[in-house]
Amino acid sequence: MVAALFLSGCLGMPKSVTPVIDFELNKYLGKWYEIARLDHSFERGMEQVTAEYSLREDGGVQVKNRGFSKKNNKWSEAEGKAFFVGKSSDGYLKVSFFGPFYGSYVVFELDKDKYQYAFVSGPNTSYLWLLSRTPTVDEDILSQFIKKANNIGFETEKS
Repeated sequence: MVAALFLSGCLGMPKSVTPVIDFELNKYLGKWYEIARLDHSFERGMEQVTAEYSLREDGGVQVKNRGFSKKNNKWSEAEGKAFFVGKSSDGYLKVSFFGPFYGSYVVFELDKDKYQYAFVSGPNTSYLWLLSRTPTVDEDILSQFIKKANNIGFETEKS
């Protein structure tokens, strides 16, 4: 599911990826729809994937991912937590769904005016998502996502 990087258990980011600055967590909170991704075993076969972010009492972020498995004909959910790796004004967090294992969650492109779309990476170029506040995006946003991802080393033709 989105940001379910517990399998990788690693932090860091691709050398070509830079987190957005002037990131505003309060604007980022809420529900996001997964528009596109590089496929992984933990998301394989999932459709209608969403991620919902809310504040935790300890200052972290509650992460709730949800998606529908056509194979199993049922909804699945995963709950995790996220914390900023450095400054809270940088779009660089670590996410955990199981115990002490964390993976990177790097927002490297964002609609900074309205927070309507986000391009997200994990610790390497195998992890990539396009998230949106709506279940669909304009073709321009999708094209921008693919172009930027390809330019910085993601192999978008894989998914």
